[in-house]
Amino acid sequence: MAFSAVTKRSRSIGAIFFNARLFPNSTCGSRSRRFTTETSSSSSSSASNQTNLIKQLRERTSAPIKDVKAALMESNWDIEAAQTELRKRGKVLASKKSARTATEGFLALALSHTRNRAALIELNCETDFVARNDIFQHLALSLAKQALLVESGTQAQLGFGAGGFHVGPENLEELKVNLEHPKISGETTVHNAITEVAAMMGENVKLRRVFVMSTSSNGVLSTYLHTSPQPGLGRIAGILTLEVEDGNSQLDALQRLGSELAMHIVAAKPLFLTKELVSSDALESEREILKSQAETSGKPQMAIEKMVEGRLRKYFEDVVLMEQKFVMNDTINVKMLLNNLSKEVGSPVKIGNFFRMEVGEGIQRLEESTAAEPVAQAV
Repeated sequence: MAFSAVTKRSRSIGAIFFNARLFPNSTCGSRSRRFTTETSSSSSSSASNQTNLIKQLRERTSAPIKDVKAALMESNWDIEAAQTELRKRGKVLASKKSARTATEGFLALALSHTRNRAALIELNCETDFVARNDIFQHLALSLAKQALLVESGTQAQLGFGAGGFHVGPENLEELKVNLEHPKISGETTVHNAITEVAAMMGENVKLRRVFVMSTSSNGVLSTYLHTSPQPGLGRIAGILTLEVEDGNSQLDALQRLGSELAMHIVAAKPLFLTKELVSSDALESEREILKSQAETSGKPQMAIEKMVEGRLRKYFEDVVLMEQKFVMNDTINVKMLLNNLSKEVGSPVKIGNFFRMEVGEGIQRLEESTAAEPVAQAV
């Protein structure tokens, strides 16, 4: 009798579980399903929160998603701690990557309010992808504005001539720069700003060159930027100053021609202002090359000398600004263009200084030699 009662009870319990599986709407099935749903919902909510944290930290730092997720996991999903960890890790990586070649980037140009002073900087990175990043571009423009404030006390030592001078990038490292980008803002040193952006971008970022030019009250300063993604940035830059003896002359006419000549400098790549300023070493080297080429013709020595002189004139037309054919009207050269402008304004006009810079120029050669690369300049 007792055995029969136990058997019935076992069958009843088995039936309950059997019915719960067949009929999920039953009371037992509802309890089981509710537990599963609650667990699934909790897991889904946690995953959603983690995804949001990854997105937020990615927006804050622009770091790779893989690094963002790793930093959050190591920081137990504390976004502030993860951001601090990313900055520490990024600066270490930036230091390790500082030896890598950086040939991409942009030139950034800043002008004073009176437009009588300009600063041009070259900020390099490793890839065009980073160069197009708005954080990188913001840094470049901010550095150019800072370079505009540099005094010209070392101008004579740098030997560039009146009105223009180079500034060693190392002289800007400890200067303060104010960044106003949503992802990187506040006042810091130039060195720290570059390191911070390098950490965010994951590439070597380097301030390579700084150049400042100014003009007198009797002149105008003109600039041109080629391949410009936004005002103040470009891949190639041309800068020059035009000076007129009579301060009451038409400065508008000078500014118009100055803009065209700045474009000419970018296109024609002059190295010297006048023939007299061509260095003796450059002239002698070119003469030797032309002489060797002419001797292969087998002509008499007198004919060879005439050939060399004729080709030297062509060399001057290639590298001397005043002898170059004007790119907008090749029937005249730059010297004739200035003579015509002098007649128009009623006073002699001359080019006081000029400079051309291109992103990455000379870097490959500088890796092979410590000699400074040639740059277009007037002295």
